[in-house]
Amino acid sequence: MGTRDNSGSRLVYTSEHGHVASTDSSRRSDRTGTSKPRRNKKARPSVPNAPKDGIVRISRSTKGRRGKGVTLITGVPLPADELKKFAKTLKARCGSGGTVRGDVIEIQGDHRDTVEKVLVAKGYKVKRAGG
Repeated sequence: MGTRDNSGSRLVYTSEHGHVASTDSSRRSDRTGTSKPRRNKKARPSVPNAPKDGIVRISRSTKGRRGKGVTLITGVPLPADELKKFAKTLKARCGSGGTVRGDVIEIQGDHRDTVEKVLVAKGYKVKRAGG
């Protein structure tokens, strides 16, 4: 039993034999074998136009993360290399992972209380943003 019959049409799927793979090399798809589509990590939204008023804002976001929440810290007045060191300190204090995207620190999970305590102890003026 082949995948073609005498009329020239090609069998795509039948419950009798299961999935029938394409034999034409031009129709083959470039699949990795996973059911989830690949995501571009750079496409995650961040807070683009954070005000530079000397106030550090703490918020929680789930957008673009399949429902998983992260704590966002914006407005920390530090250069990029010191911001990464500070983010490492915050991640260790919260006991979770995270990253720095531009001038926004992202910490995995809802750690707004812990982050607020650390920032106030460092002498920053802190506001909770977003509710």
